[in-house]
Amino acid sequence: MDRRFHFTSGLPRSGSTLLSAILSQNPRFHAGMSGPIGGAFNTMLGELSGRNEYSVFVSDDQRRRMLKGMFDNYYGPEYGAEVVFDTNRAWCTKMRQLKELFPQGKVIACVRHVSWIIDSIEQLIRKNTFQPSSIFNYQPGGTVYSRAEGLANGDGMVGYAYNALKEAFYGDETSNLMLLRYETLTSEPARAIAAIYDFIGEPAYQHDFENISYQADEFDLRAGTPGLHTVRKKVAVRERSSVLPPDVFRRFENDAFWLDPALNPRNVRVV
Repeated sequence: MDRRFHFTSGLPRSGSTLLSAILSQNPRFHAGMSGPIGGAFNTMLGELSGRNEYSVFVSDDQRRRMLKGMFDNYYGPEYGAEVVFDTNRAWCTKMRQLKELFPQGKVIACVRHVSWIIDSIEQLIRKNTFQPSSIFNYQPGGTVYSRAEGLANGDGMVGYAYNALKEAFYGDETSNLMLLRYETLTSEPARAIAAIYDFIGEPAYQHDFENISYQADEFDLRAGTPGLHTVRKKVAVRERSSVLPPDVFRRFENDAFWLDPALNPRNVRVV
């Protein structure tokens, strides 16, 4: 099959699972939550580098074939879709490699106000009060301040993804990059999805935004975070108050650089 690959990346808790659930309604598409390819990609890059004494026998053409072969083999006969969206926050750090391997491939980065991302994770932690989460290495201690700090630092779940997003946003491969705002996806899903179809060059499909289905309960339970990938049946904006202390919320409220045209010198498409 002449399969086409695109990539979903960006910030956590910003709609990537919802986006995958919507796109999967199209029988020609496959999309899901983050999978193993991103980590395997990094591992293979490392194993084919100079730290392996046998790397002298490996050319760049061989590296390209092996890396591309990971996608072709993982998405084998079990997947009948013509178009595959692979999800991983690491893809924003691999824009150059992805462009060489998949010249027509696009990266859709989901974004959301960082304060609300931190709030969303804190909400989950409090909801699952008797189950320490893998997000914090199953440690039951800490405070909302230490959790926010851990999430936001450069190696944290949010900080890493945020830095990766900026790397892609200000890099040289922005023609293959589109940012999708969580606020647009939840308030104007038809416009958001139409923009994605236009970006990837696929014919329109009639999606049902009132009957969304996605299940990852087993994964979420094992991660100690039930509800991590829960998608509600109907796409809608749900207003609520933040559970974060005001000073924690304010710390991140100006981090949405994608909203300022002056900070978008390469004219990346933001929907």
